Amino acid sequence: MNQFAAPDQSGATPHGEGSALGHAAARRPIALGIERLGFVSLAHPVIVGVVFVVLTIAAAIGLTRIQVDDSLSRLFQSDTPEFKQYEELTQRFPSNEFDVLVVLEGKTLLARDNLAKFRDFVTDLQLIDGTRGLVSMFSARLPPSQAGGVPPPLFPADLPQGEAYDQLIQRVMSNDIIRGKLLSEDGTLALVVLALEPATVRSNALADVVRQIQDTIKSDLGSTGLYVKLSGVPVMQLEIRNAVERDRLIYNAFGFALGCLIAVVFFGRPSFMIIAAAPPLIAILLALGTLGWLGFRLNMFLNVMTPLIMVITFSDSMQLTFAARARLIAGDDKYQAFRNALHIVGPACVLTHGAAALSFLALQISESDLIRTFGQAGLIASLIALVAVLTLIPLLGILLIRGKQDLALHDRTTSGPLNALQRFCGWIAAKMVGHPGRYTLAGVVIIVILGAIYVNLQPRYRLADQVPDREQAVAASSRIDSKLTGSNPIDVMIKFPPGQSLYAPKSLAIIANVHSVLEREPGVGNVWSLETLRRWLAERNGMADVVTLKQYVDILPKYLTRRFISQEQDAVVVSGRVPDADASNLLPLVQDLDRKLDRVRTQFPGYEVAVTGLSALAARNSALMIDKLNRGLTIEIVFVAAFIGIAFGSVMVMLAVMPPAIFPVFLAGTVLWVMGEGLQFASAIALIVSFGLGLSATIHFLNRLRFEETPDEDPKAGVERATVQMGPPLVVTSIVLACGLAVTVFSDLPSLRLFGWLSALAMLAALVADFLILRPTFTYLRTLPLFRRRG
Repeated sequence: MNQFAAPDQSGATPHGEGSALGHAAARRPIALGIERLGFVSLAHPVIVGVVFVVLTIAAAIGLTRIQVDDSLSRLFQSDTPEFKQYEELTQRFPSNEFDVLVVLEGKTLLARDNLAKFRDFVTDLQLIDGTRGLVSMFSARLPPSQAGGVPPPLFPADLPQGEAYDQLIQRVMSNDIIRGKLLSEDGTLALVVLALEPATVRSNALADVVRQIQDTIKSDLGSTGLYVKLSGVPVMQLEIRNAVERDRLIYNAFGFALGCLIAVVFFGRPSFMIIAAAPPLIAILLALGTLGWLGFRLNMFLNVMTPLIMVITFSDSMQLTFAARARLIAGDDKYQAFRNALHIVGPACVLTHGAAALSFLALQISESDLIRTFGQAGLIASLIALVAVLTLIPLLGILLIRGKQDLALHDRTTSGPLNALQRFCGWIAAKMVGHPGRYTLAGVVIIVILGAIYVNLQPRYRLADQVPDREQAVAASSRIDSKLTGSNPIDVMIKFPPGQSLYAPKSLAIIANVHSVLEREPGVGNVWSLETLRRWLAERNGMADVVTLKQYVDILPKYLTRRFISQEQDAVVVSGRVPDADASNLLPLVQDLDRKLDRVRTQFPGYEVAVTGLSALAARNSALMIDKLNRGLTIEIVFVAAFIGIAFGSVMVMLAVMPPAIFPVFLAGTVLWVMGEGLQFASAIALIVSFGLGLSATIHFLNRLRFEETPDEDPKAGVERATVQMGPPLVVTSIVLACGLAVTVFSDLPSLRLFGWLSALAMLAALVADFLILRPTFTYLRTLPLFRRRG
């Protein structure tokens, strides 16, 4: 039997001339005739070719305009009160987002020679362009004397020797400003906080500044034997930026190689390889170029757009090329072959891109600007990919295929991998439709079990999962967590009411109260505020009066005091540190802290007290946002199933689509639950996007079934014929989809690796569901009197 029976004017085959599902649907286009866009290429190939050349050049220019967005707080950027508080914090106080944390560790850290080199290193750091201040243990001073004047530094210009040096180290180890904050309790780890200019962090100059810091480490500390690593948000951002740019090269190269390889193996001819592989590659360029012109910035999520465009486009590209090839075998000339391919497969291509577009549209329910932007970019890319597939494949077909005598296709239709794959698909179909009720029930039971496990997935978010875990920032942060109670800030911002100054008794009292609450909170350490300085003055010199406090604040460097006192002196920050833990563990801490501060708010009416900072923001918002994404997936499943049912004009189709659509989502969720991963941002997005992409096989099968099913025969026969005809390209394209997404496992970003393998798993699960659930379910529903009569 030919790959496709000869279609009539409507695109139906002889099998479908009286088809219950197919003939009426064939008269009423299921894709609103959008697939006819490809006819323009057949009618005006030169004009279309010139247009694509111009668009490709414009897209190449747009591609150079894409910049990398490496902000760690962008994930939570939204219109929520919590983010507005965080935004105000970063605007009024030098943000932790601009601090490079230099971690020095070693048992000989406080040896005299090493300490001298450490101090020289700190001095040299301040000479690097792009820095605006530095805090280290060498910033500490002795308490002020009764005589007044500027207190001398804790470390004298010439380090003493012998017993005097030992006494100095004892003073350093007992200094309340340093101990547990800038120097670990055992004296083996020191922290240097180097503040960078905001403009430096936001520009390409960041890489040069970090390189200079690394060079300074090598030159000043290379001979000390100390372990020196960098962390902090700027370093994490740079590592993200480098990983995103490196991943983009890997994905583009892999996508190109994968597309060409699969096309060559599947079709066996260079001409068909180009026809199948070129549209996806051009679609990638057009889509990314368009995003560049529209001002989109490449980030940890948008970076996956390249493999997504590749798999969306390549799936339908393979289907159309395979259909055209089959028509050429049947004897059509190249114009009629690609016209018939558009008639038969084109509607399914439109629906698959539509389903993918709806998946991206579902991301608009998120409160995160970053995730919504990813959804918008995916929607744009889906539409561009559809146009590229429908117009480029017929264009390349009439340009590259010379004639039937050039194809030498006869032998390839009767032997080789394709023939074996067809026999396998036929065997699977026969088994599934043999006992449709039994297999349908088994599928429903399995889905219910997997669903019961899926609903127990808990939201998970951890900052380290958003940062390359094979670089130095995560390793350095873990040492800070271990030795200095934590590397992530949690801040309490206090805003004064009108008429209350910084040094007013009530203002100092509320700062002291908030400081005490924060330092007594389990899990919080390294608490800094104006109260830290006041206590130190009182304990060391018995001078806790306002005049002495103000005098000491005035002599401190501005970049240091601005870290906890606003420029207008109408607000302060009490800052602590917490370890990098899952947001679900931090949320109880934040909520408990907020409850305890309610007593302070009641005691000091008019003062505004807000728990904020990136850690608090993530703890509050991540679980809520992930839960909304998960609910959005449920809505999407119902909505897309209804969309497909309406397109095919059949309630039965809508019901048949639901089980195989839900199965890969529940299976992937179950795997996450077994691994103890929970539901992260990356996994939630992977499930949403994979659901839309995974429907490709289902839609192409249902589209083919329109032309294979007839009312006068057992519905099993139509299902078997459609499976044999469409099975091979469905299997191959699903494997291509999975491989295209699985390439992200090579990323240095944990979130992207999770996205990759989970998406690939969901795609393969969708293929399994298509064969083992959709076939028997459809056959069983067709045998019911309700749907048989409507056929």
